[in-house]
Amino acid sequence: MVTMQIVPWEIEEEVDDFFVPDYIVDIGLEVLNQYDLHVHQIEIVTTKPDKGGAIWKIETNQGPMSFKLLHRRPTRSMFSLGAQEYVVDVKQARVPPIIQTKDGKNFVEAGGKLWFVAKWIESLQPVTKDLEGAKQLCFALGEFHRLTQGYVPPEKAENASRIHKWPRNYEKTILKMDWFRTIATLYSEMPASSTIISVVDQFQEQAKESYERLKQSSYSELIQYQEKEWGLVHQDYGWSNAQMGENGMWIIDLDGVSFDIPIRDLRKLITGTMADLFRWDANWVREMIKSYHEANPISAALYDLLMIDLSMPNEFYKNVKEMLYEPEFFLTEETSSMIDMIVALDETKWPVLNEVQNDWKGGVES
Repeated sequence: MVTMQIVPWEIEEEVDDFFVPDYIVDIGLEVLNQYDLHVHQIEIVTTKPDKGGAIWKIETNQGPMSFKLLHRRPTRSMFSLGAQEYVVDVKQARVPPIIQTKDGKNFVEAGGKLWFVAKWIESLQPVTKDLEGAKQLCFALGEFHRLTQGYVPPEKAENASRIHKWPRNYEKTILKMDWFRTIATLYSEMPASSTIISVVDQFQEQAKESYERLKQSSYSELIQYQEKEWGLVHQDYGWSNAQMGENGMWIIDLDGVSFDIPIRDLRKLITGTMADLFRWDANWVREMIKSYHEANPISAALYDLLMIDLSMPNEFYKNVKEMLYEPEFFLTEETSSMIDMIVALDETKWPVLNEVQNDWKGGVES
């Protein structure tokens, strides 16, 4: 096995987005030799050049497989691979099973990264982008969270956990609002700067109020539960990573799973769905939460934490933090229009949150 270390690569304008450097392809071919598979065809399907990761679909004598180069640290990738193996082998979850190497391992380490092969589920199709589809996603998410409870990482894996990081994340959001304001002031001549300056105060105030609510909530009591009791969050859950198969919803791409209080995934899904609708809708929010609750019951304390996390200026922060890297390319007229849309979306959020705030009593909807 070659000793060259895999590093992120740049995509030049004249190069296809699916480009992978030859040396990585060569390492991958060596990795495949460690599997008892006859590979007939290899097709690149996804690349992460800025991080150093890729996914191929391979046709083999045992059917189609996915072949993945994981971009994270090997010990971190061991955590996610152990989780994938756990939910398939122990909990029989609808997650693609990992194919073992000739010597019985679930990964190969090469080029300073982990590689693995898993079954490719051919029948998968995205659910419809309507309320029924959103409810299916939420039920499958709750089921996934419930089935990941009890997971204990492999001995050599690092412990990926975000359970105790909620206060720090809220603090970081508040702090970076100051950075947004400072950068927009320094680049005052740029088209989006005045727009950011005009709204950053209101979003920073929202973050501060949410942080105060978090400190007064049951969060400090909830984090006393062991990590394995909470289970895992997916962290990148949505229409692409949860799809319908012949026997139900399958969840794929578990590379970033981490221990966390699970409603963080639900918050992200609700927030993203409302952004896709360009408005907040109380019926959608209620039905999504109820569907999740059917698969993984939500206590009153968890519901309160969900409401607090929804009250954070998540869309503004997620979209505007990119300005910290290349402000001269970010602060454009297009960004100004985007921020106007986020502000309009935020105005529809508060009546909905006020309406659903007190729905949950003792873990069941009133």
